Amino acid sequence: MMKDVHSYWAYIVLAILIFAVVNAVIGFTQKKAFKDKDLRIGLFTLILSHIQLLIGLVWYFMSPWFDLLITDASTVMKTKEIRLLAVEHPIMMILAIVFITIGWSKHKKKTTDTAKFKTFVIFYGIGLLLILSRIPWNNWF
Repeated sequence: MMKDVHSYWAYIVLAILIFAVVNAVIGFTQKKAFKDKDLRIGLFTLILSHIQLLIGLVWYFMSPWFDLLITDASTVMKTKEIRLLAVEHPIMMILAIVFITIGWSKHKKKTTDTAKFKTFVIFYGIGLLLILSRIPWNNWF
């Protein structure tokens, strides 16, 4: 059940993260005012991604990939598909959430609307790229 929750929640997180990055790019390029709506989009993305991280960590420690990593790390590291699920995916997702969190924290210190949008573009964008780089696409479709 945790795997299903983690998988379905991932669609939601990915959609809102894409929306947040696109919103920030539009706000940045069109020099829009940073409004409450933009703040809420960024905050909602932050909250959903942290919930996904918690769900993912619970699932990871319950998963067979974690057990295999503990018992036979050499096999995990030699097998591309297993390494993706046991090592690469969790590490990259944690890094992505770190970048999103840094982006949220840094945007609050910015004084101009353009700087706030730029911060979201950079940090939320890096988070999005990291997530897209290590999604186990074979399991998604």
